[in-house]
Amino acid sequence: KKMAENPSDGVQKSMPAKKFINDSADVVEEMVQGMLLSGRGLVRVGDLHVVARADVALISQTQVVLISGGGSGHEPAHAGFVGDGMLTGAVLGGVFASPSASSVLSAIRAMAGPPGCLLIVKNYTGDRLNFGSAMEQARAGGIKCEMVIVADDCALPEKGITGRRGVAGTLLVHKVAGAA
Repeated sequence: KKMAENPSDGVQKSMPAKKFINDSADVVEEMVQGMLLSGRGLVRVGDLHVVARADVALISQTQVVLISGGGSGHEPAHAGFVGDGMLTGAVLGGVFASPSASSVLSAIRAMAGPPGCLLIVKNYTGDRLNFGSAMEQARAGGIKCEMVIVADDCALPEKGITGRRGVAGTLLVHKVAGAA
């Protein structure tokens, strides 16, 4: 807890912490490590901020893998949605920052099997660019890969600068696609 001093009486009082983080520079890495220790059957892809189902090598032989992701700071999205009947894997960017195209491509290469993969992407500019670039590179490398962009956000105008973002509806798309 932080301590605050009341200038009128000079007495220090305990102030509640606003966040459960050790260091903002380490928050994504620590979240990934926590997810891996949760006992939910998750594995890490390389040294990246990419988590996948532990059985990805098996299921990717007969099923289209589902990969989503985006900026961190919205937990339990995206890694929290990896599991049976949901996503196969998630690619995590920095806090409120899209993951790089190279991280997304690494995830595709590590997870996609003969049936290919489906990228489920929210309508954020960085996510669209980086997931789209990775999809094109994967296709050029012979991997079957498609992308769906979710843009359901009713809080923003349809024709505004950013457009609808696809916040809540993305979870439903994860579930419906994961149940298929």
